Amino acid sequence: MDAMERVDPAGSVPVDVAPAGAGRRGGRVMGLALACHPGPVLAVTALACALALGSGLGGPRSTLVTAAVLTGQLSVGWCNDAYDARRDARAGRRGKPASDGTVGAGAVWAAATAALALCVPLSLACGLLAGTVHLAAVAAAWLYNLRLKATALSWLPYVAGFGALPAAVTLSLPGGPAPRWWTVAAGALLGFAAHLADTLPDIAADRSAGIRGLPHRLGDTGTRLLLPLPLLGATAVLALGPPGPVGAGGAAALALAGAAALAGPALGRRWRKAALAGAVAVAAADLALLLARGVAAG
Repeated sequence: MDAMERVDPAGSVPVDVAPAGAGRRGGRVMGLALACHPGPVLAVTALACALALGSGLGGPRSTLVTAAVLTGQLSVGWCNDAYDARRDARAGRRGKPASDGTVGAGAVWAAATAALALCVPLSLACGLLAGTVHLAAVAAAWLYNLRLKATALSWLPYVAGFGALPAAVTLSLPGGPAPRWWTVAAGALLGFAAHLADTLPDIAADRSAGIRGLPHRLGDTGTRLLLPLPLLGATAVLALGPPGPVGAGGAAALALAGAAALAGPALGRRWRKAALAGAVAVAAADLALLLARGVAAG
């Protein structure tokens, strides 16, 4: 039996009525879990948790920050899957529950809205300024999904979101101290690199679907050549930005970042996710360096 669909109130995506047998409760729950983009959601949430604990916020306050970031990331992931449901269905993309009938796009929109509604009070509970910074980052991510993804400014929400994360954590500390410039700059550079690495494997498919973000305009080769620069830049900022000598840890992080940043794009033609894996490796090294230096240290 073919799945039926109707248009959601925004008129942008279909709200599917799942085929017989596909709409069982377990299937819908699993569909919602997969539709949130669990990999990025868990990665960013774990990063926020590590930053919060490393900054000295303590258990309860770190839990609050982590919950705020988790709900924000869930809202962004569900928004992305729901908004792209029609385009994904036309392209025949697999693993997209909102477009293959596993769960209706309307249900995914509802989940995104509920997560966003939870994110607002949780963020503001971290402090007015910290909450405002985090909610601005979430808003930028929604703007990416709804508009900027297909424009030359596709990189901007990633830069804003990743740069805001260490800032929001620092502002959640007692007294709301100003974030250190090098933590924000490194986060922003990693965000730019994450956008390039995440988009690189899908440039051809996205182009055929009419998406023309910055990586699509640069093309496969241009994106591969550009990707190592923000990765190395982020590590250099963390190693050289704080006062004091670089030390063995900073030198090791720079060496690892250089190797991973160059190897990822180079191996990309053999392994589809090589560039993203390289970016993740550099991000892990940068997180270790940041925690060693101190998130809120001078």
